[in-house]
This record gives sequence, C-alpha cells and structure tokens, in this order.
Amino acid sequence: MKLLPQLVSTLSIPLPFLGGVNAGFPSPAADYIEDEIDLKSILMPNPSSTFIMKIEGDSMINANIPPNAYIVIDRSVKPKNNSIVVAVLNGEITCKRLIKRGKLLALYPENSKYFPIEITEEMNFTVWGTVTNILIDATKL
Repeated sequence: MKLLPQLVSTLSIPLPFLGGVNAGFPSPAADYIEDEIDLKSILMPNPSSTFIMKIEGDSMINANIPPNAYIVIDRSVKPKNNSIVVAVLNGEITCKRLIKRGKLLALYPENSKYFPIEITEEMNFTVWGTVTNILIDATKL
C-alpha cells in the first residue's frame, strides 16, 4: 500500500452534487444541480489524522475492497471488533478485518484464499488506523 498525499490535497475541490439516485426502478428527477459537495469534509472529518492508501492484492475483495482501491484511514478512530484496519505486523503493513473474541485477537482477510492471522504476544503488532471509507474506480472493475 502506498500513501497518496497528492490525492488528499485534491479533495478540497467542491464537486457538483446532483442529489440522490434511485438504484431500483427509474424515477423522474429534476435536471439541475442541487448543491456542491466537499469530499474533504465527508472523507476527512479529522484531517490531521486521516490518510489515504492504495490497496495492493486481493485479500479484502469480499469486503468490497478490490486491488487498486483507495482506502481512507483515520488514526483517531478507535478500532472495534469487526473494524477494517491498517495494521503493522512484524514490520509489514496490511489491511484486514480486526476480530476480538475474549483474549483472542486476529486479523481476518476477506477472501477465502487466505487464512486469518492470530496475534500472539511474540508478534510485533500495532493497529495503525481504522478504515473509514473506500474509493473505487468503477471503470476499472
């Protein structure tokens, strides 16, 4: 995963907001721009603790995080059970689902090709931040 600070700086550009769109049956809608939306305020409510990384690999595809997706990580958000996190495990950075059950702590991939990783006291482990948003380029799906 690579940090992309240049992407973060472009988020301050307000984009035209057209309102909601029905994903079921078509519904008549007004053909006008409702307002502008500032992606930075939506994706980064805590700018000083928020970062964007690009996903490499397919271990999180069943959590709707395909390869080349961008994840928004907020380091100020405390991870809970089932949170998707960016963690550092023995010097390697990874994105996985954090599972806590009693004293068990594990990182779970969202792809059956991979196995969960149980965190033990012998491991050097840190949760770096909590994933708060996922950005996917739908033209590349």
